[in-house]
Amino acid sequence: MTREHDGGEGYLTGQLLVAMPAMRDPRFAQAVVFICAHTADSAMGIVINRPLDGLTFDALLEQLKVAPAPPARRIRMHAGGPVETGKGFVLHTTDWVRDGSLKVDGRFALSSSIDVLRAFARGEGPRQGMLALGYAGWGAGQLDEEILQNAWLSVPADEAFVFAGEPGAMWRGALSMLKVDPLLLSGAAGRA
Repeated sequence: MTREHDGGEGYLTGQLLVAMPAMRDPRFAQAVVFICAHTADSAMGIVINRPLDGLTFDALLEQLKVAPAPPARRIRMHAGGPVETGKGFVLHTTDWVRDGSLKVDGRFALSSSIDVLRAFARGEGPRQGMLALGYAGWGAGQLDEEILQNAWLSVPADEAFVFAGEPGAMWRGALSMLKVDPLLLSGAAGRA
């Protein structure tokens, strides 16, 4: 049975987080993170603008003994974040969901089963997808505090941007969706 996430009002499920220029954590400097789940208890996201170095989709399928080789379809691979870097997650469109898939919203789903990789290899599966090794995670209230500290901006996720955006241009592209010039951003948080 698939699960649909309901982050509730005020939460960022299904949004993009864009690192502010003054981001102190080098793992997230100029990162764009798709938020898969955000509740009062925790948050989980996938960094979508860090291509994975040193491993191709074909090589991964070969390691996992997924046929056919070569695959009928390939998807982009990303370093999804610093947590559980040996575990794979496929962020994809909701036209293909299976048992265990997390339906983030009406447009995006997340699957960690090898079934989605098999579907891509056969030329089937979701219309769009990307594989991430690892994820970004936050404990209760941690992401909310980082936003209050002016570490992140949020922007609505767009399917074309998420799946077809050029990784090297995504950070500036996400800021431009907000009509923000990164040179004019301040790292200081303020309260009115």
